[in-house]
Amino acid sequence: MAVVTFQISIPNNVKLKCISWNKDQGFIACGGEDGLLKVLKLETQTDDAKLRGLAAPSNLSMNQTLEGHSGSVQVVTWNEQYQKLTTSDQNGLIIVWMLCRGSWYEEMINNRNKSVVRSMSWNADGQKICIVYEDGAVIVGSVDDPVLVDTGMHVVSIQWNHTGSVLAVAGSQKASTQDKDANTVQFFTPFGEVNV
Repeated sequence: MAVVTFQISIPNNVKLKCISWNKDQGFIACGGEDGLLKVLKLETQTDDAKLRGLAAPSNLSMNQTLEGHSGSVQVVTWNEQYQKLTTSDQNGLIIVWMLCRGSWYEEMINNRNKSVVRSMSWNADGQKICIVYEDGAVIVGSVDDPVLVDTGMHVVSIQWNHTGSVLAVAGSQKASTQDKDANTVQFFTPFGEVNV
């Protein structure tokens, strides 16, 4: 049996598509249809309250709606090192948000205008982001030097290792001996080189 200790209603009953929790600062980003993007922050109980067995979150200290997307927000991911939020919608629009004086603001906007973003992930030190597009393009980006990674796959997801030195790319590709797709995971360096 699940016990709900805290609940937040979404305006106009808009369907949610994604959620991501910033574990360091406690922010929660949720994206949904019609460009819905909210950043919430739950103040959790103190260690003293935990010892006494009191309920989990008790106070909503932030409930901000971020405006910038017009399409359904599909992907939300945190850069915890630099306290930034990166979001993408069904039109392929990517927005990097920054926290300034207690509110979230657009810092950068990017639109490749070719394909929808399937997945995004920042590396451990927050210096590089990997963006996977529905058309199979994989871009490892930094402010100075973005790298296009040719995986030869239909990519569905990516994830950095804990140090940010290896990027795992999951997807499927045509098997050379069969007529069906083979599911594979490939590994790359942050510079787009195959990591064996």
